[in-house]
Amino acid sequence: MSTHSTRTVVVTGASSGIGKATAAAFAAQGDKVIGTSRNPDSIAERVPGVDYRALDLTDADSIAHFAAELGAVDVLINNAGESQAGPLAELPGAAIERLFQLNVFGAVALTQAVLPGMRERGYGRIVMVGSMLGSFPMPYRSSYVATKAALRGFATAARFEESPFGVWITTVEPGQIDTGLRERRTKYLNEGSSHTADFTKFMAKLDEQQGKGIAPERVARTIVAAAAADRPKPLYAVGSNAPVMFAVRRLVPRAVMERLIAASYGLKR
Repeated sequence: MSTHSTRTVVVTGASSGIGKATAAAFAAQGDKVIGTSRNPDSIAERVPGVDYRALDLTDADSIAHFAAELGAVDVLINNAGESQAGPLAELPGAAIERLFQLNVFGAVALTQAVLPGMRERGYGRIVMVGSMLGSFPMPYRSSYVATKAALRGFATAARFEESPFGVWITTVEPGQIDTGLRERRTKYLNEGSSHTADFTKFMAKLDEQQGKGIAPERVARTIVAAAAADRPKPLYAVGSNAPVMFAVRRLVPRAVMERLIAASYGLKR
């Protein structure tokens, strides 16, 4: 299939942020775009040309119903997800399980649903929208970091399995993005926690940096480019001085990287 042919593109979490910008970018180039939302009727500003459909990635029946109604899919953008923060010792088990269901297991289920058709047609592009936190873990983000690292792991390993069939799976890792996600982040901190001072300091710095992050449209351009490539790379990173950060990671020992990250947030190490 030519990269300039009209393709059917599914973008999960298309009601806001990166998902909305990505759906708009694909629609602007003439692709048929299906955008998902847990509640499409609540979307105030719809992107022209996007077919919004209901999907709750925490509900197995919702995933099965959505997949059954899809038909042929050329490109799947696994973008939907939530953010979570808190000391590992104080994260509720149910909250961790829900985050993995939404950020990881739902994306894997959709990927499994579209792969047979992509293999049969000899063409497919699947993009996992991760986070640079998957490559550069930070304190108090352990559950979120783990979900994004898991997405990248699935994508990087499965590339070997599917590329012989013309199906390429890749990961896009955005850095700090100004999407308003920080206002919707779920935080967990016990009353009287020994982590209170450091957690409060870290989150204030993180929110400040995200407020200065790049626009979601820049991430969308990277996602569209990755999906258009003849042989997409295993990983694309955008924002937060990604080229410099990855170059430093290659040259600097992990223990030193830990100290640098801690120092940048005013934490002791």
